[in-house]
Amino acid sequence: MAPPQGQMRPGRQLAVLGFIFVVLYLLVFFSGGASGGWKDRLEPRLGLDLIGGTRLTLEATNSVDGKPPTSANLEEARQIIENRVNAYGVAEAEVVTEGNRNIVISLPGQNRDLTNVGEAAELRFRKVLKATDGSGAAAAPAPTASATPAPSGSASPAPSGSASPQPSGSAAPKVSASPSAGGQGGMAPTPSASAAAPTPSATPSAAAPSPSASAEPVPQSIEQQRKAIEQKVGAAAWAAASGLQAPADLTADPSLADKLKPFGTLSPQEVAVLPVGIQFNVPTITCQQLDNRPAASIKDENQQAVACESGAKYLLDKAKVLGTDVDDANAVLDQTSSWVVSLNFTGKGQEKWTALTREAFNNEGQACDQTALGQDGKCRVAVVLDNEIVSSPEIQGVLTGDSQITGSFDNKTANALASQLRYGALPVTFEPQEQQNVTATLGDSHLKAGLLAAGIGMLLVIIYSFFYYRLLGSVIFLSLVLSALLVFGALVVLGRSIGFTLTLAGIAGMIVSLGVAADSFVIYFERLKDEIREGRSPRSAVPRAWVRARRTIISANAITLMSAVVLYIVSVGAVKGFAFALGLATVLDLVVVFLFRHPIMTMFARTRAFLSPRVSGLGRALPARSAESGAARNPRVKEA
Repeated sequence: MAPPQGQMRPGRQLAVLGFIFVVLYLLVFFSGGASGGWKDRLEPRLGLDLIGGTRLTLEATNSVDGKPPTSANLEEARQIIENRVNAYGVAEAEVVTEGNRNIVISLPGQNRDLTNVGEAAELRFRKVLKATDGSGAAAAPAPTASATPAPSGSASPAPSGSASPQPSGSAAPKVSASPSAGGQGGMAPTPSASAAAPTPSATPSAAAPSPSASAEPVPQSIEQQRKAIEQKVGAAAWAAASGLQAPADLTADPSLADKLKPFGTLSPQEVAVLPVGIQFNVPTITCQQLDNRPAASIKDENQQAVACESGAKYLLDKAKVLGTDVDDANAVLDQTSSWVVSLNFTGKGQEKWTALTREAFNNEGQACDQTALGQDGKCRVAVVLDNEIVSSPEIQGVLTGDSQITGSFDNKTANALASQLRYGALPVTFEPQEQQNVTATLGDSHLKAGLLAAGIGMLLVIIYSFFYYRLLGSVIFLSLVLSALLVFGALVVLGRSIGFTLTLAGIAGMIVSLGVAADSFVIYFERLKDEIREGRSPRSAVPRAWVRARRTIISANAITLMSAVVLYIVSVGAVKGFAFALGLATVLDLVVVFLFRHPIMTMFARTRAFLSPRVSGLGRALPARSAESGAARNPRVKEA
């Protein structure tokens, strides 16, 4: 009986499969990115759970006004973070977005702290307009000029090329201006309580807000948040705080202390949305609360702000010079062999910086209060990074050159700050969610365990195949080997071209794909047995079984592939790697089914071994067919 389709030529399909193998492995050994010895070129890109390293997840948080991050802002933030990570001299770092809120940083092969790469790095230069006590002492008097934190040293304008003045006996960060050729002027730095690192660290204290306050749901808009805070502190406290025109003198009006006391129970998130006047004038709002406000709480350059330094609250002017006005920032050693961050301004940025120093030096419009002036009666300019005042030096002259941020930096902290300023501020604020460090030893054990599991799974499939299908088991064995080689080559090429990283989850996806491949074998071979039982010869049964089984095989693999695609789209993290590996293995299994399994079965059908039930594995299908045909040839046997 002729097959339902034209005569097949299996050699052509096998030749196409061979061509695919040749092209794939030429890409493996000679494509872009292939380097080192032959063994090195055969290594796929492995994930952190297989070779060790560091993974940090950053979650984008809503800004103070409640607007969620956009996809464009998230992508811009990813690029900036990637530049910061690469500035560390790290090779093969991977920075990707997951979902609409997360950025995942993966650093294979090494462990290091990456939490600072997600800092906003919003640099602002603001004049200090007023100062008051920020410790929260109940009976603290209003600060006077003599009690205001003052610079420990001052300096007159230095000639071109001279070193910046340094305060004696202070190791805290400060800022100085080193004018470039033709520049003049200088800054007298003010000691700061900041640590060596530019970012502040919160220390729990008795004045810290209770956890219950911060756990309350917060409305989205600022107006709604303020109304909620007004209800929390009470109408009397809100009215008293709103009526203050200057820092409250609690000694003159002791009853005011009781009215303003509820503001001390507010969380940093709630303090961040209060009007600037309330933040500064209410003495029960302490630096402990202000320092722990969410990132970007004072990022608006067109509004005044309140920030703390050395336990004092400063009312800061609008930002006249921004981080975007800085053209370049570099960590360098000054003449005293101390690490500093050198700032080079853009053309317009230099004009703004000169105008700001002129305004501060002359105290134009008497904008700076007596409490905010330095030792020489000049205004101070606060260098604000995110919510922290790095330093607030007194301006000693009009500066027409570049500046330096100096202080107790080391090589690491100075380069970290320079990297943040060089690549710009993040358009989205982030909170570190999880940093995972995997040692190389643990990663190696994960890799061995994953490969062992994959090997055991394949071995069990092969043993069952030879036990049940015998000669046909060799088809299954060869198909699995070819699929494995295709998947391995694809992993190497995809790792170089699109950065695909094989993880434990990916290995699990490939192990699951073995079951999908085994299902297609069972469908084909059982359909072949059915054709033989219906009276067809093995040679004619092979193409007929293929035609009938092909649709089922395609449908089953298509469902698996669609599931993998949906899982890849909606998932994040390791699950995405599982879905990609499962989909890849399923597609390559279809390639092997069409270009190897069916052609090789057509060739086997032409051999004598295929006609033997013991060898072919067709079992009782061939004896049943032989008995039926024998009875048809000798009808008298039944009558006898």
